[in-house]
Amino acid sequence: MWSHRLVAGLLIPLSMAAPARAGEWRGGGKLLLATGVTTIEGAAGGGLATWALIAGNETRNGIGGSAHVTQVQLDDFGLTTFGAAIGAFDRIEVSYARQRFDTRAAGATLGLGRGFAFSQDIYGAKLRLVGDAVYDQDRILPQIAVGVQHKRGNRDGLVRALGAKSASGTDFYLAATKVLLDRSLVVDATVRMTKANQTGLLGFGGDRHGGYRAQFEGSAGMLVSRRLLLGAEYRTRPDNLGFAKEDDAFDLFAAWAVTRNVAVTAAYADLGSIATVSGQRGLYLSLQTSF
Repeated sequence: MWSHRLVAGLLIPLSMAAPARAGEWRGGGKLLLATGVTTIEGAAGGGLATWALIAGNETRNGIGGSAHVTQVQLDDFGLTTFGAAIGAFDRIEVSYARQRFDTRAAGATLGLGRGFAFSQDIYGAKLRLVGDAVYDQDRILPQIAVGVQHKRGNRDGLVRALGAKSASGTDFYLAATKVLLDRSLVVDATVRMTKANQTGLLGFGGDRHGGYRAQFEGSAGMLVSRRLLLGAEYRTRPDNLGFAKEDDAFDLFAAWAVTRNVAVTAAYADLGSIATVSGQRGLYLSLQTSF
């Protein structure tokens, strides 16, 4: 079976990767795409869903990291995000991302002005609790991590006028990720406690709901080769604001490891209704470098 040949090919780098001394910097010992890519909020994962995996190519004996730039072009809006993450000893991840949401021509229709933009800074931290998504092939237990993302927006007065409680807020999540080498699959399920409207770009809380609500993020991907991962993601989102319905989001993606240090992800994304404008679909494109 092709899947068994693929598994053998994937396992070769593991057996060849000599262990490093604690704290030693190396070229990276993880499998290609074994940390996923980078989410729009800066953490290691898919495009929409945060995974339990730790950023960077290094194993438990080193320190690695990644940097990314992502562009999402929807029918009426555009989102740009860039940032970086550091992974230490395959245990701890810290990340930063900057998001800019461009209302383009829709800004004039909404009364904000053409090209009006919302921005936010996202500071994240993630801790792997138990499990190893790749090495624990003989165990059902997935890799499990907890994380936090603090988000600070730049339009406090405006988002409050729209019904939000604040332009700043903090998300908490629990993620479980498993790589099934014998089936060439990567699966993830994440529960996020959040008040965020449109990931926080339209503030936190609202006139319909003000407190934390549990939301789901899920990913499933197939490694069709050592360098190519195809899959889909789904993310539920709270519907806090009375003036604008917020829909769940999903995407269909392809992540290609160009080299060990460079990956490109392309996706078709459907984000539903945004700020009263429905049917927001388009192209997601992300470039990531890692070490």
